[in-house]
Order: sequence, then C-alpha cells, then structure tokens
Amino acid sequence: MKFIDEIKIRIGSGKGGAGRVSFRRESMTPRGGPDGGDGGRGGNLVLRATGNVNSLVDFRFNKRYSAEDGHPGGASDCSGPAGENLVLRVPPGTIVRGEDGEILVDMTGIKEHVLLQGGRGGKGNTFFKSSINQAPEKAQPGEPGIELKVTLELKLIADVGIIGFPNAGKSTLIARISAAKPKIADYPFTTLTPNLGVVKAAEFRSFVVADIPGLIKGAHTGAGLGTQFLRHIERTKVFVHLIDVSGVSSDDPAQDYKDINYELDMYDKANHDKEGFFPLTTRPQLVVFSKIDTVTPEKLKKLETDFQKKTGLKPFSISAVTGKNIELLVFEIGKFVFTEDTEL
Repeated sequence: MKFIDEIKIRIGSGKGGAGRVSFRRESMTPRGGPDGGDGGRGGNLVLRATGNVNSLVDFRFNKRYSAEDGHPGGASDCSGPAGENLVLRVPPGTIVRGEDGEILVDMTGIKEHVLLQGGRGGKGNTFFKSSINQAPEKAQPGEPGIELKVTLELKLIADVGIIGFPNAGKSTLIARISAAKPKIADYPFTTLTPNLGVVKAAEFRSFVVADIPGLIKGAHTGAGLGTQFLRHIERTKVFVHLIDVSGVSSDDPAQDYKDINYELDMYDKANHDKEGFFPLTTRPQLVVFSKIDTVTPEKLKKLETDFQKKTGLKPFSISAVTGKNIELLVFEIGKFVFTEDTEL
C-alpha cells in the first residue's frame, strides 16, 4: 500500500434544517394556531485517531468530505432529525492545518475531536407565537455549515529516530531490535517509507523506533527523497545516528556525520517559523558505527580514534547482523528515552 503522509482535502459540517411554517388543521379545533417544528442540527465533522490506520492513503481519491445536513422541521411541532456526524479516521499523530498553515488540531494523544460544528436548526413558526402575533407566518432557515480547505499532515509517533545515509543499516537494525520486518537490500533507497518498531527495553518498559529513509547529502534542496520524511523524526526524543564503516559508501565517518547534521540544520532553518516546530538539531544523538563485522578490530579502532579526534564524540559500535553490542545499544537508548529531561 502506498504511504501517504500529506494530503489536501476540503471538509464541511452539515447545515441546519429549516424551521417549518405550519398551522393546525383539525376538525372541531378552530383557530388551531401555529404548529411548525424546528429544523434539526447539522452533523458535526469529527476526527478519530485510529491505531490500525497508518497512512492517509484513504483520502487520496476522495478530496471532499461533508457531514449530513439537518432535516427540516415538521408539522404538529415535530422537530427535524439532526444530521449524521461524519467521522474521519486518521492515524494517531495527524496534524490538521488550515490554508494559512495554522495548526487546527494535533491528534497526538487525542482519540476524538470535533473539528467542525454543524449549523443550528432554524426555529419553526411555533417559536414566534406571542400575545400580539397569534398566527406567525415566519420561520428561520437553518444555519449554514462550515467549510474549510485543510492539509492533513502525518508525523509518526516514535520515541527514537534512526537517521543516517542510505545503506547505513537502519532497516537491519530496526529488524534486529524489534518485530518490524522492513525490506532490506544492498542498494540505495530500499526503504521508501518509514518503518516503526516496538523495542522491549525491560519488563513493562518499551519504546517505539522509526527508521527514516532517503536522507542524503543535499536532501534539504530536494536531492534523493528530499526532506519528505524528516517530519517523522520531529516528535522523537533521541536520534540514533548510524554511520556505515564498511567503506562501501564512504571512507570518512566523520564527514558522513557532519553531512547528515548539516541537512538537519538546513531543515531546521527552513521550518523554524512553523507553528509547533521543535528544531531537530536540539535533539540528543547517539552516534553508532554499524557493520563493524566487515572490518578488522585494528581498522575499527583507527576509525573510532579518528572520528573522536575530528568530532569530539566517542561512537558506539555495533553489528546488527551478528548482534554484537545490540543489547548494550538498546540499554543506552533506553537511558535517553526514559529520562524525563528528554521529554519534548
């Protein structure tokens, strides 16, 4: 199924039903008076965050959604039925933005939200009866519904974002530490959609990991898959920055580290004025050398020493294939995730 994480649609609540102008017409009841009922309220447009929906693909072909209009009032003081609410099911973490980019609602931690209220029903002519107007011949029309053009934007809810160049081993790592089964191959952009995995860190404690595909040098200008998926790490508490030390893609881990962080910095500068944006470069990073099974211990030691000299950071080294240091890595990640001062 195609992964859709941003889409524009038009939505509307139902308009209220019109009030009724009616008079009693019964034998043996002269001058029966007004008996027009009120119109029904228009249906609300409701958003419901549903865990078994993981993309916005259901909105791809139908771009207009409106709740049912309220029904008109009837005779004998009968009110019209209210319009049915329209419930749109969206993934948890969906943000709804108006045409001006303002956030209307963020469905993180919210199960259901009435986004648009339906219009009120109009009053029937019974409502307007008074001592000086015993037979009113007017009724109210229903209030109109509300129509909006909105953008649905999905940001995956994950505690940990795995970042790095293509082929750094992100998919292999997430498959190793969780039950996720991402597609894995030895060519760039194998992963075209983010993958989520739940990692058990200890009894009764777990965290969610997302691997972010397609981040390459020049991504902030649209190279590769561009920054299409960078929004999915905006909610994370910590980044696991994977760097391939096999020498296949690059022979300078320090430069790889700097290049990826440059892309994060450029993404921050492009989005700094967005409402609710939290800069990516402020997130703690756990720098991890991957694929250490492909180099000798002597070569690995030299790479670690050179990296520390150039960046001032000591990398954590793992092999997702052999499992070397994986349990220690999960423990280290857990220390970031379960520390209160990393909460966003």
